[in-house]
Amino acid sequence: MALQEEQSHGIVNTGVRVENYLVHESASCSRKYGNGVCAGSRKALHDPEKKGNAAGPRGDGPAKDVFVFEASIELLLILFAAAYIAGFVDSIAGGGGLITIPVLLISGVPPLQALGTNKLQGMFGAASATIAYARAGRVEPMKQWPMALIAIAGGALGALVATLISGDALRAALPFLLVAIGLYFALRTGLDDSDREKRLSTPLFAALVVPAIGFYDGLFGPGTGSFFMIAFVTLGGFGMLKATAHTKFLNLSTNIGAFAVFMFGGAILWKVGLVMGLGQFLGARTGSNLAMKNGAKIIRPLLVLSCMAMALKVFLDEKNPTYQWLMMQF
Repeated sequence: MALQEEQSHGIVNTGVRVENYLVHESASCSRKYGNGVCAGSRKALHDPEKKGNAAGPRGDGPAKDVFVFEASIELLLILFAAAYIAGFVDSIAGGGGLITIPVLLISGVPPLQALGTNKLQGMFGAASATIAYARAGRVEPMKQWPMALIAIAGGALGALVATLISGDALRAALPFLLVAIGLYFALRTGLDDSDREKRLSTPLFAALVVPAIGFYDGLFGPGTGSFFMIAFVTLGGFGMLKATAHTKFLNLSTNIGAFAVFMFGGAILWKVGLVMGLGQFLGARTGSNLAMKNGAKIIRPLLVLSCMAMALKVFLDEKNPTYQWLMMQF
């Protein structure tokens, strides 16, 4: 096994040849687990045999990097637990991404891979909740498949467009939209599990509302469940529990569309996503059962808290233009 060692910016890097690739891994790690693997250990792989690769014997061109993420058993257990909690919360009120995305980023996963992996694990939670709600007759997926296909297309298109724009306008506006939704569900009287008169026919809802929210989910993501909830309640005339069930079904659809784009882009950490997916599946099953037992009594307050927490999280993001502007004033 060929080894090489170099000093760069005060950090010693070791190179270990694995099959046809040379792996450069930082030897400095602030947190190591019992097996000696860093929490969120990253590796940049270079193909040394290809012409024009600086890592190869010729060294006459740029190296091709391939991201590799190694997670210890302890870290996977932490991610599993975080996903379980996120699945529980998300199946009732949405906002599970508030838990999973920060945990992935803290673990050392780059933003793009964090978003892609989050879509993978989120599908398990949405599928689990959908199955539970469908078995209880709260949603009928076989009758909703045209709407699901529209949601999938919207999510995929949004994910494609996300690679072309910065999203600053969405970051600036989203906290205020989420606060408005939270206040609506907090202050509006008469919101229970009873259906009301529709303001928009089902075909129009499917043609106008579903693709718009699906596109947003693929493009940006946070608050998608809240947007579906307020749309189903205010425009579809659904009661809170029925709206929650249909929201999870369409969440699953938009996740599938966005996930496909991330998958073809190679932005999925499969082992991490599948471990978290198991946690999501179990947590969502627990949460959806609790929601069906308690209905609006638990859905409404959790939805308000979820909206406010997401609004605060997005507002305090260093990339948020409004936050940046406020910091410049002080």
